[in-house]
Amino acid sequence: MKTNLSYIYLLSPLHTGGASQEGNTVGIAREAHTDLPYMSGGGIRGRIRASTPKERQKILWGNTIEDVQQHGDNNLTQGALWIGDAAILWFPIPSLSHGIVWITSPFLLRRWLRLHDPTLPLPQANSFSGGNRNQLYLKDAIFQAIELHEWSNWKDYIPKGNAVSETIDKALILSNTDCKVLIQTSLWQQVRVNLGEGKVLAENAGFRYEEAIPPETLMYFPWGSTTTANGNGHTACTELKQVFDNQNIWQFGGQESLGRGLVELWTPELLLSRTKIT
Repeated sequence: MKTNLSYIYLLSPLHTGGASQEGNTVGIAREAHTDLPYMSGGGIRGRIRASTPKERQKILWGNTIEDVQQHGDNNLTQGALWIGDAAILWFPIPSLSHGIVWITSPFLLRRWLRLHDPTLPLPQANSFSGGNRNQLYLKDAIFQAIELHEWSNWKDYIPKGNAVSETIDKALILSNTDCKVLIQTSLWQQVRVNLGEGKVLAENAGFRYEEAIPPETLMYFPWGSTTTANGNGHTACTELKQVFDNQNIWQFGGQESLGRGLVELWTPELLLSRTKIT
């Protein structure tokens, strides 16, 4: 099965609902094996399906339960395309010394590289695009200059194909543990209040906090054709690329009326013959 990569750059906070709720904090969707925020492929698929021409929806995405219940289809069928979950690649962290620094970890880079370009070497932890001439103050952490490593080819690890990715001008690789801690402590906390009918305060009105992935985060998701494409995988992938290209600003995760979940989405190229999932 062949896979392509598309990228999403967050223009506003993104909340994708999770199952956890601790006290008055509504959790965000997290990967079971890493506990890091992600966006489910099902949510991406549903939004993109809605933007696909109606006459092509069943062919590319399969039918729906509604089609079976109301429109006479016998069974649910698979479409010609699949879409995977979106994972974090670069995450913005405020810095007293450098403004904003985008961080990642060897683990996050490794799983992107195996889909993007397995020939690129994996840089060591503490590799920094700003070099090792000055101290780095990264939120609550202080990195001495001697702890940092010069990273001259860091731009090779920033996805191309959209000018928005050029916003990432300072890149740092942290250890897996340090990166996870900084991501967890740098999620946005959006304050909400319970409303009753007529948009007035409910009897149990109180504040609740929803976690969100912050703007300027760069994520990616894999996608490709299924066996249902039956030799027409290239055509199906080209059609989806056209759907992507019809608009560059997308909205995911609900709260559209609040301007949440706005992203730029792009696909650098169709990797129809290079990378495979086995």
